[in-house]
Amino acid sequence: MTTPKKVCIVGSGNWGSAIAKIVGLNAARNAKFDSVVNMWVFEEMVNGKKLTEIINTEHENVKYLPGRKLPENVVAVADVTEAVSGADILLFVIPHQFIGRVCDTIQGKIKQDAVGMSLIKGVDEGPDGLKLISEVIKEKLGISMSVLMGANIANEVADEKFCETTIGCKDKTQGTLLKELMQTDHFRVTVVEEADVVEICGALKNIVAVGAGFCDGLGYGDNTKAAVIRLGLMEMIAFARLFCTAGPVSPATFLESCGVADLITTCYGGRNRKVAEAFAKTGKSLEELEKEMLNGQKLQGPATATEVHLILKHRNLLDKFPLFNAVYKICYQGHPVTEFIDCLKNHPEHM
Repeated sequence: MTTPKKVCIVGSGNWGSAIAKIVGLNAARNAKFDSVVNMWVFEEMVNGKKLTEIINTEHENVKYLPGRKLPENVVAVADVTEAVSGADILLFVIPHQFIGRVCDTIQGKIKQDAVGMSLIKGVDEGPDGLKLISEVIKEKLGISMSVLMGANIANEVADEKFCETTIGCKDKTQGTLLKELMQTDHFRVTVVEEADVVEICGALKNIVAVGAGFCDGLGYGDNTKAAVIRLGLMEMIAFARLFCTAGPVSPATFLESCGVADLITTCYGGRNRKVAEAFAKTGKSLEELEKEMLNGQKLQGPATATEVHLILKHRNLLDKFPLFNAVYKICYQGHPVTEFIDCLKNHPEHM
C-alpha cells in the first residue's frame, strides 16, 4: 500500500476556500490522500480574532467565503513554510502578484518529488513580456507543474452548483491522480495535455472581460457584447498560437471549460467585468474601484493586458490584436472608454 499523498492549499481567498471545500471532502473519503489538508492563510484580524482561529474553530472563512462551511479536516496554517512541510501535492491559489514572494519563502522547504498545480489566472513578466505562472513556480521550486482553469465562479462552486473545469497536465498518471483529488458530482473535470494553452486561456479571458465590462458600462447591449466576446476569443486563439510554441495548438482545447466557457462566464459575471463597467460609468480610477468593490481581492485583467501589450509591441504585432490593445490603452494611457468599439470596427477578422 502506497503512503497517502499529503495535500496543501497555498492560499485561502474566495477561490482557495471554495477549492478547500472540494479537496477536503475528497481527501477525507479517498485512501490515496492523507485526510488532513493544510491551507495556508495570510493571517489577518477579523472582528478582533485571528482568521486562522476562526477557520479552525468555526470551519468557515468568514472574510472571503462567508456562509459556507469548510470540512473539519481542512486546517488553516498561518506560516506558509509550516503549511507546505511534507506536502506531496501543492495547489497554488493566490493572486498572481504574490506568487514570486511565496515561492522564494518556501524554496528548499518542500519535498523534492512534490507536484504542483496552479489555479492562478494571470501571468508574470518575463524578459520577453509574458511568463506563465506555472513556469515561475516550476523554475523557483523545481517541481513538475499542472494547471486547473475553467468557468468556475468561486461562490457557485462552493454552493455546489454544477460546473466543469479543465486540468492541463502533460503526465497522464499525474493527471488522473489530480482529477481524483478535484472531481465531484457537481465539479466535473476534463484532463487535457496542452497545459500551456489551458493556462493562457485563463489569463487572456480576463482582458476580454474588461472589454465586456466597458460595453456594459456604455450601455451597448447584448449584440455588441457578443461581438466583443467572439473577437476576444479569436485574439486569444491567435495569441496562444504565437506564444505556446511547445507543440501544436489544438482548437479543441478552446472548446473545453478553460476556453469558451470560462470566457463567457467571466464576461457576464466576475470581478474584471464588474469593475470595468463601473470604470466606464463613473470615471473613477481602477485602483479606487478595486479598493471600493473587491474586498481585498485583486483585479487581473488590466495587469494581464500590460504583459500582453509588452509582448505584442516587442514583436510589432499590436495592430493584429486591436481588442487587447484597446483595453490596455483605456486602462493605462488615458484613451477614452467611449472609443472602445471604434477600436474594433476595423478588426482584422472583418477585413
